[in-house]
Amino acid sequence: MEKTERSLVGPISGVSLEKTQAFLAQFWHGFRMKLQSFLFFRGLIYVIIGFLLGRAFILSEIVPFALPFFGAVMLLKKDRALLAAFSLLAGALTISSEMIIIVGFSIFIFLFVHKMTIFFYNDRLKALPFTVFFSLLATRLLYTYFINGFLTLYDYMMSVVESGLSFILTLIFLQSIPLISARKIKQVYKIEEIICLMILLASVMTGLIGINYQEMQAEHIFSRYVVLLFAFTGGASIGCTVGVVTGLVLSLAHIGNLYQMSLLAFSGLLGGLLKEGKKIGAAVGLLIGSLLLTLYGEGSANIWTNIWESLVAVMLFLITPKSLTERLAKHIPGTYEHTLEQQIYARKIRDVTAHRVDQFSNVFRALSESFSTFYPNDEIDDDRETDLFLSNITEHTCQTCFKKDKCWTQNFDQTYHFMKQMMQEHKENTYHLNRRLKRDFNKYCSKSHKVEQVMEQEMNYFRANQKLKKQVKESRRLVAEQLLGVSQVMADFSKEMKKEQEHHFLQEEQILEALHSFGVEIGHIEIYNLEQGNVDLEMSIPYCNGHGECEKIIAPMLSDILDETIVVKHEECASFPNGFCQVSFGSAKTYCVETGVAHAAKGGGLVSGDCYTMMELGAGKYALAISDGMGNGERAHFESNETIKLLQKILQSGIDEKIAIKTVNSILSLRTTDEMFSTLDLAIIDLQDASCKFMKVGSTPSFIKRGDKVIKVQASNLPIGIVDEIDVDVVDEQLKARDILIMMSDGIFEGPKHVENHDLWMKRKIKELQTHDPQEIADLIMEEVIRTRSGRIDDDMTIVVAKIDHNNPKWASIPVSKYTKAKKIG
Repeated sequence: MEKTERSLVGPISGVSLEKTQAFLAQFWHGFRMKLQSFLFFRGLIYVIIGFLLGRAFILSEIVPFALPFFGAVMLLKKDRALLAAFSLLAGALTISSEMIIIVGFSIFIFLFVHKMTIFFYNDRLKALPFTVFFSLLATRLLYTYFINGFLTLYDYMMSVVESGLSFILTLIFLQSIPLISARKIKQVYKIEEIICLMILLASVMTGLIGINYQEMQAEHIFSRYVVLLFAFTGGASIGCTVGVVTGLVLSLAHIGNLYQMSLLAFSGLLGGLLKEGKKIGAAVGLLIGSLLLTLYGEGSANIWTNIWESLVAVMLFLITPKSLTERLAKHIPGTYEHTLEQQIYARKIRDVTAHRVDQFSNVFRALSESFSTFYPNDEIDDDRETDLFLSNITEHTCQTCFKKDKCWTQNFDQTYHFMKQMMQEHKENTYHLNRRLKRDFNKYCSKSHKVEQVMEQEMNYFRANQKLKKQVKESRRLVAEQLLGVSQVMADFSKEMKKEQEHHFLQEEQILEALHSFGVEIGHIEIYNLEQGNVDLEMSIPYCNGHGECEKIIAPMLSDILDETIVVKHEECASFPNGFCQVSFGSAKTYCVETGVAHAAKGGGLVSGDCYTMMELGAGKYALAISDGMGNGERAHFESNETIKLLQKILQSGIDEKIAIKTVNSILSLRTTDEMFSTLDLAIIDLQDASCKFMKVGSTPSFIKRGDKVIKVQASNLPIGIVDEIDVDVVDEQLKARDILIMMSDGIFEGPKHVENHDLWMKRKIKELQTHDPQEIADLIMEEVIRTRSGRIDDDMTIVVAKIDHNNPKWASIPVSKYTKAKKIG
């Protein structure tokens, strides 16, 4: 018995609610897709609109809606023109026989005039309103004359009014029909397009006039439903605009609906204002607006009819699916859904762009690896080159010798050893000094002089070929390093793009509130970044007349609000008194650098072989560099100047310092065949934590003065351009506030005469300095060096001095109110 009960209960407990929900969701999705297909893709929407427009008229006799709709559909959706014509005739048939005659006859004349117009004017879009105008004018005049037998001034006037309305409606339908038929995924409605769409919907609603149930008018119900729908999705402005447009068209159709314009406009305004209360709030706004305007316009006679009409509209609105309202809101600018949709779209575009940048970065990295791993094994390459060189020698000498078999068959090892040893001696230009080798080879070979002569000639070609291969190899290495550097820059750029762009609405309101409470007027404020140490924001203030309000008041207040020092980065003053100044604010660096330079050319000349630069690299870094070209004069100045310029451009592009120096070395070594070399002394200071990287290539030591202590910084590397590939040694030093960094060329370091130990002499002179001013230090050290040489300048001299100190803003922070400090911005 228990087994039987278990078998009966088992299947019931296995029922899955998730499967049921999935089935219902799938059913609803399929139903919605089929409905959408019937409405838009199979033309049911044109049948509905055409039927109602066929019933629509103004002042009981004017029919301006049917022909503009047919003309617009024929031009935009030619395959639906026949369907639209039959639906218009069907709608007109429900009104009167006179109506169907006018609609049918106007369509017939329109087709005839349209065919005639094509022969004279090719632009059918521009010609359509005029074609509709003349077709309807001819239809109305011919019909009136056929019925009455004569035409009065009133007939002419009403015919022109009806044709003029059809002209305007044609322009409106040409803009509104694509809005309900286009299959665009991304489509934003402008205000003008929304008005055109509402005129179309209101025109369709005029076709509902005469349809009622227990005194409730269909056009009243659907007009309030449409106004409520747009007020809920677009807000008060859209709701009010839709109410005015809809009420105006309905009042033209029937004079009794004149008060509907104010009722719908006021209801749309209240519904939009109360949309924060969701659908219930918007519905309450419509009920209050319709109730008040009904009491004011018609009194209490029709109050219950209007209340029931509003309640039915509210019921239709409440059962409207949320997906429909959200989909409609995505097309209306200013709505939350539209903003969210734009953000999603922008994020997709950003992700796609970042992905493409990543792909390019991977391509450059792969190319770099391809260039860097292209070279074969050096030992195998050397043996192959030796064999090729010796084969060329034997081809011109041993091939015609009678002792060929004896040398290369019987005594191959000994002959190959002699030839290889001679080749090595020729490479080193020492063969003519090795008499023993020459004597032994003369005894061994019967054509030794010819072999020596041919080998010397071939060695010239061999050296030229080796030099060319060396340059090609160096070029490939340079390309590999450059591609790797570009790949790293693009990868960093991709990471920056992938960072989420934050919205700081709350922080903007807090800053505005704090500044306004202090009496500072602000036009607008935009926050781009609130990251500690990297704050970036912009604001506009009224014309300050050059009093410096931004630097003296606003920046100190922002410093207190954001808990870090904020300074003015850029200020663009207004060009007229009533304008606004645009100001950019950003984080001040923790440390600042004050520099001084002393520079002198050999013999007191104007052209020096030394060059220097001091530059900000961005990202809170500061660089100092000295380059000393070999020798003196214009050529040395050219070499050092090119080194500095190349280094500056490469560093500012964001490429790593090591790769930058190697790139400069490769470029300079490949650029010329002359032996022109230059040294490089580079220091990069991080202004956030005062850490410093020293990269020295053939340069003299640098010194750091910290109180009474002097620290020496040096590295051993050959000058730039003297070797094909250099290993850059990076020396890291942690600087402190009030440290003094002294960098110099060899003309300063090795300049003092009759000094055996330059290190000790320089340290002593730096320790004896009583000043902390960088420019004074540079001048004093150069003067001391020149004095040791009795006033003569025997070499180019350059000294760069940098003082690192805390960055103290010019203006102290201004504390804000306790209320704002309680809501401190993070």
